[in-house]
Amino acid sequence: MKIDVFSHILPEKYLAALGKKTKSLADFRETENRAVTDIELRLKVMDRYPDVVQVLTLSQPCLETLVTAKDAIELSRIANDELAELLLRYPDKFIGAAACLPLSDIDAALDEADRAITQLGLHGIQISTTVNEEPLNLEKFRPLYKKMVDLDRPIWIHPCSTKTLHEPLFAWLYETASAMRCLVRSGIFYDYPDIKFITHHSGNMIPMVEGRIKWMLSFGPKMGPLIRKPLEHFRKFYIDTATYGSTGALMGGYNFFGVDQMLFGTDAPLGPPFGLTSETISSIKRMDIPDNEKKMIFSQNAINLLGIAV
Repeated sequence: MKIDVFSHILPEKYLAALGKKTKSLADFRETENRAVTDIELRLKVMDRYPDVVQVLTLSQPCLETLVTAKDAIELSRIANDELAELLLRYPDKFIGAAACLPLSDIDAALDEADRAITQLGLHGIQISTTVNEEPLNLEKFRPLYKKMVDLDRPIWIHPCSTKTLHEPLFAWLYETASAMRCLVRSGIFYDYPDIKFITHHSGNMIPMVEGRIKWMLSFGPKMGPLIRKPLEHFRKFYIDTATYGSTGALMGGYNFFGVDQMLFGTDAPLGPPFGLTSETISSIKRMDIPDNEKKMIFSQNAINLLGIAV
């Protein structure tokens, strides 16, 4: 079994409800990524990989950027109810899901996180690298982090475009690395040593700037609060394998974060024509690591992290 921990979806009921609140997604069904919205097409694509199951995460764009806080509460509930329905309807295809939250209202987000995980059986929550362009290190998000530690469930972090950085090729890598830096600099791992974050695209820029992190983030006031041994904090993030087939990028993530922190993730069904699942599998198989470690990446780490019964 291979467990894809970062696969994207815009389920039918949620998409219809969202379309009534905003016109931003009016033409989404006509894009090249129809498998994001068309469940039957998605299942046919998945049939090509019978040993792969998916953990569902809601696709972009970020909900809080589209609708009011009140509407986000309603839409989050619709999305999470539908994700739970999909897990029940297709247990041989979908093995888990990350909840959508109305992050523009943190009290409502806390309630929905609790409902989605304790009542619906979802496996964690998804947030973006910024929330309406506010950084993740703000004090108002701390109750959510504490909630997830108490529930012992992970937080998926997906990159989100900003007004100044709005192209996904390089900007999303920067946005994710910047969000990771914000969390480390805020002392999040001091305050919540058991908190678990899953980041997209194999650690992004972090392995490449290991030396700069080691020296520049240890300086103190000019770079923000002093964080002793900052590299140890960065290594607490979990990373996926969505490098679009680059084994070199995977080895960079492996060398920096370690095999225990790596999770199979493909970004499915995004990428031409309906995802890069085959390329991702091949890139992991090419890694110069023991076979038992490849098994950890493909499934065992996700089983342990998400508490999945298989």
